[in-house]
Amino acid sequence: NIKPLPTRKDSLDDTLSGPVLITLGDDVTTDDILPAGAKILPLRSNIPAISEYVFSRTDPDFITRIKESGGGFIVAGENYGQGSSREHAALAPRFLGLKAVVAKSFARIHRQNLINFGILALTFSDPSDWDKIEQDDELEIPEVRLAIQKATPVKVINKTKNQAYQTQHSMSARQIEMIREGSLINVIRKKHN
Repeated sequence: NIKPLPTRKDSLDDTLSGPVLITLGDDVTTDDILPAGAKILPLRSNIPAISEYVFSRTDPDFITRIKESGGGFIVAGENYGQGSSREHAALAPRFLGLKAVVAKSFARIHRQNLINFGILALTFSDPSDWDKIEQDDELEIPEVRLAIQKATPVKVINKTKNQAYQTQHSMSARQIEMIREGSLINVIRKKHN
């Protein structure tokens, strides 16, 4: 079950777009994202294999949806990613093509893990916007590379419903670099080449 760590050399696109793959409520745990247990944890050194279990207990169709779409977004409530500090709960969704998570708030360690692996973590400026977004809505974040660099809200457009939502991030300059380069691994690789 030991496979090389799959790394993505791609940097952040100027525009992120894709479907909402799943909408979730409050207090989603890392176990909800990627379950633990004797069947799954032995696969932790095989990212392609362990990725097949992302949201398997919450939504058995998630894997099919993310593979067919080529990636997209997760929309969640308060405290997304609470619980263990399991990196695989960020790494496996990234491997599958997750581009961003838009939530009311994030658990601190999971938010950092998302950023480490190049997944944009945005919070709603108006938490009530969470109610307006549904699974399969097509979202777009235009000029995202420039938007995260500024201290202004990041606009998320819901193309399905012809709506726009203001979101924000609280990333440091180093975290912004990780997102722009596609991951912490890419930042380190760039500095050593």
